[in-house]
Amino acid sequence: MKFVISMYINPAVLDALTEEERQAIGEGHGRFMDSLKESGEFILTQALVDPSQAAVVSVRNGQPAVTDGPFLEAKEHVGGFYLVDVETKERALELAAQIPDAAIPGLGIEVRQVMFFDGSLEP
Repeated sequence: MKFVISMYINPAVLDALTEEERQAIGEGHGRFMDSLKESGEFILTQALVDPSQAAVVSVRNGQPAVTDGPFLEAKEHVGGFYLVDVETKERALELAAQIPDAAIPGLGIEVRQVMFFDGSLEP
């Protein structure tokens, strides 16, 4: 079963952390990735740029329109994700709890199973 574990970032929360706390988060992600690779559950991880560098594309009356910057006014945004292949949803939740961000109030971790375009779940 494949799951996306998304990390929701709140810049104000991250800015309030000390340099040591930010370093501990980075080191914790390194250990987490190493353990995922060792267990064979790791597929992919990516970080995303700040939403201020994003563009939103919409099509109205057949014409594309591009707007720079974040689309939603929100404190949190997706900062990155892990794609894992695990035996059960419970294992995906267990892994999500190991991500350093999960222990920081104001940051969030979301676990969602991957599905095919027709709506059926990945085996």
